[in-house]
Amino acid sequence: MVLPAYNEERYIGKVVRSNLARPEVNAVYVVDDGSRDRTAVRARRAGARVIVQPRNRGVGAALRTGYFAARRAGFDTLVTMGADDQDNPGEIPRLLARLAQGYDFVQGSRWLKAGRVVNIPLFRRVTTIGYSLIFTVLTGRRITDGTNGFRAFRTRVLAGLNLDQRWLDTYELEPYLYWHVIKLGYRVGEEPVTKRYPRARKGYHYTKMRAFRDWWRILRPLVLLALRLRR
Repeated sequence: MVLPAYNEERYIGKVVRSNLARPEVNAVYVVDDGSRDRTAVRARRAGARVIVQPRNRGVGAALRTGYFAARRAGFDTLVTMGADDQDNPGEIPRLLARLAQGYDFVQGSRWLKAGRVVNIPLFRRVTTIGYSLIFTVLTGRRITDGTNGFRAFRTRVLAGLNLDQRWLDTYELEPYLYWHVIKLGYRVGEEPVTKRYPRARKGYHYTKMRAFRDWWRILRPLVLLALRLRR
């Protein structure tokens, strides 16, 4: 399990403990992306293997650090999710079951028939669905939830990919990875999952995303890869 985290002291302990309670989770790597709070301390107390990045670089850089650390430790399967308690660790077996069936990369989807969203803001509903339509058109493969960070994959899909590029440091890395596993012919699937949003806060106040800047960062890899301006 790899959890990128930035100023998540409120939730990180719960998320780590919930994952470690799962029999299929052998270790939790928390990559503290330059937090200014007690994220690292609380993650370590909860039992995580904590890697602290000295400055805030972005979720892509944190994920990359976690991927490489887990692969060096000999893990052949990785699961990622948010550190903000929006995902349900009880659904991990769904993703792993698909890997056991021979899939290489399984993307969680809140929009498949058995998927579920709780308290999702309207803007997030529209943008996640719209983005997935763009992803579908550009890859030629039906994608229902291109922005969901809850996924499982075999570490072998990382081989040969140049993830250590600075332009992938923020929200670009995840769509970059998803694009390449599709284009390289790996067996890719989706599995329905739940995504929960805080009830008390609306719009983008519950997230660290800045709507237009960061949605461009999510879209940029698709544009650059489709135009063959990046590899």
